[in-house]
Amino acid sequence: MPTRPAAAASSASSGPPEPTGDRPRILAVTADPGITELLARTLEWSGYRVTAERSGADGMLRLSQNHFDLVIWDATLPDLAAFARGRRGAPADRPPLLFLAEWDSLQRLAPELHPGTEDYVTKPVRIAEVLARTRVLLRDRTPERDEGVPRYGDLVLDDAACRARRGDRALGLTPAEYRLLRHLMANAGRVLSKEQISRHVWGEFRAQHSIEKLVGRLRHKVDPDAGRAEPVLIHTHRGFGYRLGGSDR
Repeated sequence: MPTRPAAAASSASSGPPEPTGDRPRILAVTADPGITELLARTLEWSGYRVTAERSGADGMLRLSQNHFDLVIWDATLPDLAAFARGRRGAPADRPPLLFLAEWDSLQRLAPELHPGTEDYVTKPVRIAEVLARTRVLLRDRTPERDEGVPRYGDLVLDDAACRARRGDRALGLTPAEYRLLRHLMANAGRVLSKEQISRHVWGEFRAQHSIEKLVGRLRHKVDPDAGRAEPVLIHTHRGFGYRLGGSDR
């Protein structure tokens, strides 16, 4: 089984245990440490085994030495042309590919993609979109399994449809609310700062009151009966940020 580099391993140290069994293996090659950590943590939490590299050369070396079921590749890496040349073998021998691409590069990138085996998401990266595209690309290569369904207690997400429910109750989230809840679930038990939340939800820094309003709207939908019919899941840590968890602390 391929080993993860120190950065990816340390990011997952407080997350889920190392997956075992026949779960799909994903190679994520990105230049941004923040995206690397987000992908590694969230994909592993969703039931995949992840190996992360931060340069195209290291990614190509890792790909030549190990089997992967999917490759996520940062299209802004300078090694893209060499990587494309290395993928000219028989399609059956190549894992599916998901590019992380800048919007202004799509005119060049999109015509070269092979439908069904190659796809892209645009930056800033939306993790729900990455997970949805990942499942589509792996659909014909891996069996359906419940382990990949994001859940925390009775809180369940459907990344393909970008819908959420708590028990039998549909939450009816906006795109920003869904991204926030997905990020909180991927980091369940950890306190996320307003800056971290802002960067993930909008791809840029927003004023504190914008984040507070967004959290308030999400909390109203997730915890409408807080302390009565349902346990509180979204907690405020004043001066630090917000956390998803089963009890306050």
